[in-house]
Amino acid sequence: MIDGYKRKIDYLRISVTDLCNLRCRYCMPSEGVSKREHWEIMSYEEIIAVTRAAAKTGIRKVRITGGEPLVRRGILELCRGIKDIPGIRELSVTTNGMFLEEMAQDLKAAGVDRMNISIDTLDAAKYYYMTRGGDLQRALRGIRAAADAGLAPIKLNTVLIGGFNDNEIPSLVELIRENDFELRFIELMPIGEGAPFWEKCFVPNGAVLDMVPELRPIEDSSGGVAKIYKLPGAKGKVGLINPISGHFCHSCNRLRLTADGMLKPCLHSNVEVSVRGFEGDELEDAVRYAVGLKPENRGEELSGAHPSSAGRRMNRIGG
Repeated sequence: MIDGYKRKIDYLRISVTDLCNLRCRYCMPSEGVSKREHWEIMSYEEIIAVTRAAAKTGIRKVRITGGEPLVRRGILELCRGIKDIPGIRELSVTTNGMFLEEMAQDLKAAGVDRMNISIDTLDAAKYYYMTRGGDLQRALRGIRAAADAGLAPIKLNTVLIGGFNDNEIPSLVELIRENDFELRFIELMPIGEGAPFWEKCFVPNGAVLDMVPELRPIEDSSGGVAKIYKLPGAKGKVGLINPISGHFCHSCNRLRLTADGMLKPCLHSNVEVSVRGFEGDELEDAVRYAVGLKPENRGEELSGAHPSSAGRRMNRIGG
């Protein structure tokens, strides 16, 4: 699919649940979120039907997100169903890693190609604080289990937060020296729970280059939003994702499907298109309609330090 601004739209991110076993301070309220009624959340049959329609219109990559997607019962069944859809070439999962030690091999067998794993700090006490109860060692064991299962390339997502982990940039980069990971620093966005402290804690990704000046830019053909850098002598890479200091609206290639059945053409807009109750050609039309609603640019308003108008917390949109 080509949208109205000549961008090729081939990537669908699917949130399968709003729930999470952690309570990251920039994402979730401390009390968590209320569990929805069963009928409020899309069934796996509905999700597969939407994905099949999206594949017919040109979607080739799918990422399963949440909340924490691995808390939803039967997630392996969904992975198998999506990977079997003609046209879907890549299936990935974004997770906090808490369940990977037990599930990595099964996810690989179910058709998952690669993983995105959140890791904001290498300090166990700080990890516990930021996640409100998470176990850093369990997350690190999950990363190793994913690597051992062949869920590659593994991308490690670090949200850069001033006064919390900006002093850890060099030690985090060391993760790629002996491991073929892509460590991705992501600028904090003024969305949901992160909005109140965004102005005080925002750190532009240029700080990574200042603190690790050995990093050298390299060409990347994956079509992703990260600017990729190589550390001399290291096995892995560093990616910088700059939604605030250098927004990438001009190359946005994605749609998002929320757990309650809404297609979001843009992360930073409250425009949504319902897909529930549709089937067949109606679903394909809904996907095309959502693509037609993608704005040319929402990055300029974020660059001006205004809160995002996404209309939802990140746990209700999907990472």
